[in-house]
Amino acid sequence: MSVWFRVAALSGSSSIAAGAYGAHGLTVDPPLMKAYENGNRLHMLHSVMLAVCPMLRRPHLSGCLFLGGTAVFSGSCYFAALSNDRRNGRFAPIGGTALIVAWLSLLL
Repeated sequence: MSVWFRVAALSGSSSIAAGAYGAHGLTVDPPLMKAYENGNRLHMLHSVMLAVCPMLRRPHLSGCLFLGGTAVFSGSCYFAALSNDRRNGRFAPIGGTALIVAWLSLLL
């Protein structure tokens, strides 16, 4: 089994756990909840992309970009909501940029 399938399994399962917590345990202002949900949605989507990485021509490049981008983007969104401080989401654009580059890496 590919390392990227294992990473995808861990990422996907943690995205489900984070989504469950957001739906059933998190009480924050609506804008922060929206940030949390956006981070969770992209966490789930890019967990699937991690499972696709072994099929790509450059699996490690794409995998590292998807993993790093997801960690920074979603992590920043989660942290902003959990800390109840929107300023803690300031690294989300860096993660988002990494995710854009990850998608572009599929062209290589």
